[in-house]
Amino acid sequence: MTACGSGWADGMDWYSRLVSLLKVALPLAALAILSTLFLLGRTDEPNATIPYSDAEIAERLRDQQMTGPFFTGTTANGDRIAFSAEKMTVQASGNAATGITAQFDLAGGGRILLLSDMGLLDIAAARAELSGAVDITSDAGLRVTSDAMTANLETGSLVSPGPIEARGPIGELTAGQMALQTSGGGGPAQLIFTNRVKLIYRPEETAGVSDP
Repeated sequence: MTACGSGWADGMDWYSRLVSLLKVALPLAALAILSTLFLLGRTDEPNATIPYSDAEIAERLRDQQMTGPFFTGTTANGDRIAFSAEKMTVQASGNAATGITAQFDLAGGGRILLLSDMGLLDIAAARAELSGAVDITSDAGLRVTSDAMTANLETGSLVSPGPIEARGPIGELTAGQMALQTSGGGGPAQLIFTNRVKLIYRPEETAGVSDP
């Protein structure tokens, strides 16, 4: 009986030591497996973390660029202006922007949408010199195109120093110059065409209508 009890005790001691050993070994093995998975999951792909080419990085370092800049404000006349661009670069001559979009919500009623290929923005002077294909559309159905336009972001006025072409409900119009002036008293904005103005009267609202 004594020998049997001693053997049973020895077996229990061996079982206890095995359990104690497994309590330490199993967590260490789990940590080793997790560490191996982590190391295998890390791949050296430096190009995948840099979405720009060397030339693009050099250009961005040379020129201070902003992608998708957006500005909003209210003019002295109460008109709301929202100005955005695809890209803007800070230069000595001003902020050069491309893919320009400007929306004018006039205090007197109405909305004007302006699109331009490029332009120079002087934030301090609240002035934008637009060039390329400048396209102006009003919610009244008038569309004006020009090669250049000056926008005063403080007053909300637009001036075309050169020829313009316009198309609207009343017909087609060409002129040597154009100016959009907003009213400080909350009245409607005025489009003023000057210098060799030519209008081809084609009112859309009367097209196809005959007198009774």
